[in-house]
Amino acid sequence: MTTTTGQETHAFQTEVRQLLDLMIHSLYSNKEIFLRELISNASDASDKLRFAALSDDGLYEGDSSLEIRLSFDKESRTLTISDAGIGMDHDEVIANLGTIARSGTKEFLSSLSGDQASDAQMIGQFGVGFYSAFIVADRVTVLTRRAGTEESAAIRWSSKGDGEFTIETVSKAQRGTDVILHLREDQDEFIDGWRLKSIIRKFSDHVAWPIMMPIPPEETIPDEEEGEKEAESKADGEGEQKPEWEKINQASALWTRSKSEISDEEYTEFYKHVSHDFDEPLSHIHARLEGNYEYTLLLYIPKRPPFNLWDREQKDGVRLYVRRVFITEGSEDLMPRYLRFIRGVVDSSDLPLNVSREILQQNRVMSAIRKGAVSKVLGLMETLAKDEDESKYNDFWKTFGMVIKEGIIEDAANKDRIAKLLRFSTTHDDVAEQRISLQAYIERMKEGQEAIYYVNAENSAAASSSPHLEIFRRKGIEVLLLTDRVDEWLVTHLNEFDGKPLQSVTKGDLDLSKLGGEEVSDDEEKASESEEKEASSIDGVIERVKGTLGDRIKDVRSSARLTDSPSCLVSDDHDMSASLERILKEAGQDVPATKRILELNPDHPLMQVMEKESDEARFGDWANVLFDQALLGEGGQLEDPAGYVKRLNGLLLALSSK
Repeated sequence: MTTTTGQETHAFQTEVRQLLDLMIHSLYSNKEIFLRELISNASDASDKLRFAALSDDGLYEGDSSLEIRLSFDKESRTLTISDAGIGMDHDEVIANLGTIARSGTKEFLSSLSGDQASDAQMIGQFGVGFYSAFIVADRVTVLTRRAGTEESAAIRWSSKGDGEFTIETVSKAQRGTDVILHLREDQDEFIDGWRLKSIIRKFSDHVAWPIMMPIPPEETIPDEEEGEKEAESKADGEGEQKPEWEKINQASALWTRSKSEISDEEYTEFYKHVSHDFDEPLSHIHARLEGNYEYTLLLYIPKRPPFNLWDREQKDGVRLYVRRVFITEGSEDLMPRYLRFIRGVVDSSDLPLNVSREILQQNRVMSAIRKGAVSKVLGLMETLAKDEDESKYNDFWKTFGMVIKEGIIEDAANKDRIAKLLRFSTTHDDVAEQRISLQAYIERMKEGQEAIYYVNAENSAAASSSPHLEIFRRKGIEVLLLTDRVDEWLVTHLNEFDGKPLQSVTKGDLDLSKLGGEEVSDDEEKASESEEKEASSIDGVIERVKGTLGDRIKDVRSSARLTDSPSCLVSDDHDMSASLERILKEAGQDVPATKRILELNPDHPLMQVMEKESDEARFGDWANVLFDQALLGEGGQLEDPAGYVKRLNGLLLALSSK
């Protein structure tokens, strides 16, 4: 007899209530996925128990059989999914069935558009898990007992998905969890045996644990006296005959099978199982590696980013198995953080079953597995990059490019391979979404060009309109446009590619005189030379500007970069860039301001105006305006915006009065 103690009522976390409402309405057309999610949870619970029992055999409680059971009752309109896994205690029930312990949940919910098809995909990326049960059920009951605890320590959780749930302590003889779905009136298909079997075989055939369903009485045909005795022996104390069970799925680890035996559909469904994604993967690799160590890997590149892509501490990712026993998931010891979007499994034959996190960090087998797994993933990306259908890799890069760039910083051993995978926008791209590799950039370099030029900025508009690019555009020299924040660190670790140094157009002296093939006409070149000869020397202007700006600048000099703008700011070769300085300050870092070099365009008409300016106060206004304009031009912020406006207005009025 089941006993209960003390009922508690709790409110769902706000995000859970929102998610429940969205799922019920947005995922209704994909409602059968609830069964995949609940079976996947049951499979995970079984994995966790088997791992925990390696060090504490008593958790099996005398019964080491692990299987997932589905049963239904047409009269009560209930569907039950049961497992004999690790189970949950009181606090775990509240944590797992009342909240969503994920960073960025609010941002995720606010990004939903209300479009059912689009939102369904996003919710799929988020991983609906247990809460998907409410798509088909108007009430859900969970009976669970953590393995190794007293029968009287079980918990009953119940909710109608309407904002609150109840918890009470009950007795439960069997360890593990029963999820009981009280189906809605229009969900009769989920109390039909054939329909349930078809869903299991479609979505969960690869699950390593047996998924069992009772054989209907009409399908059990006893063989005369022997069958009658067997049926009689299975009757319980009240005279009811216990059902016979049949296995519905293959119950074999998919990755252990030969690739020739696995269909594309099976690969896709296994991906959905390990990733909780609705969509099919972009690509995958399945390989068995033999040598000093033996291991099998089945790894996937998602088509869309996992919801927690920007959480570098996430625990999702690649699952580690040892001889098909689940050990851990999302370990950085198995897959580096810059590949945290990879999903799948790695199964080792050489690691000890009782492997701990400390052993993982120090084990040479683990180090070899990680090295091999990373190499295979990079090889898969290289294959995508070489594919004739470039759109597939372009889609991959738009989704995961910023994360891959982290590998240049983190993975010195594979830096050269990762560098070949990088893609960039440039000043030569006609299409905003177009990207080229560093190798393609080198092949398009001008005659005599020795460096790969780049400019950092906060966004593509600021990068492409930077005044530092003016001479490069005149000479037809391609420049990489770096607009991701990680690019600031990338270029400090990627100093050269294929023997060509990477050089910022905003740093150091610039000498492009040796480059041939300038894309200017003879008339334009002659006109430029004539202007240079006729232009008054600005040496005097430079000295006066130095005196005026004083400590605001490191130096003032004539510019070889500018053709249209009157001024720009430049850093010395080894100084911190202005954009990196801004990023660090926004992150709360105490960064000392770096004085910059102000470059003046000797051919700009304002230089002649300043050369003739005899009023020192007005000349000072010109000098400060040019400095502030150069700062604004690179995306900086003015220390005194009101002062800038006042000086500029005064100069405009003075010019208009002449």
